[in-house]
Amino acid sequence: MSDQGKMDCGRRRLIVATAAVGGVGVAATAVPFVASMLPSERAKAAGAPVEADISKLEPGQMMVVEWRGKPVWILRRTPEMLATLPQLDGEVSDPESKKEQQPKYCTNAARALKPELFVAIGICTHLGCSPSSKFKPGASEGMTADWKGGFLCPCHGSTFDFAGRVFKEKPAPTNLEIPPHRYLSDTRILIGEDTQGA
Repeated sequence: MSDQGKMDCGRRRLIVATAAVGGVGVAATAVPFVASMLPSERAKAAGAPVEADISKLEPGQMMVVEWRGKPVWILRRTPEMLATLPQLDGEVSDPESKKEQQPKYCTNAARALKPELFVAIGICTHLGCSPSSKFKPGASEGMTADWKGGFLCPCHGSTFDFAGRVFKEKPAPTNLEIPPHRYLSDTRILIGEDTQGA
């Protein structure tokens, strides 16, 4: 092979090697760039439905899960808790939840798909504080003697019954919000998605 042929062969190898390294470099740069344009796992999770296991939730107990950055309460109500609801219809400002947009299945007396399970966003509708549970009836938890149990917002004193209905003449303008939800089984609930529509 002549010296000219050897030089041509060497140039081709150099061009091929340079093109290969350049292609790898472009790919290495493009992958993170394209990946940065996709929504992060955190962003996907922010609006995604959340599944909760309620198998260990005993009557009278409440658990909290996070959905869209908000606390969602899941309370397994006792028969005694449920019995207080019709007694309070005249004391709450919106007994049938007609003032606000709620899922259709929340306009019943229990404001729930299953009467014993209450699901609500644990944020007061006044200024966004998180109410605390005051489940014991009477004055034992610092409430009035005629208190039947429910929730108290520590910021401005709004009180809610075991269905999240706000009592009359309180700062909160509406009942606690019910998120869309559905049951996947007797022990699993999906917050953020339903089959019946809002």
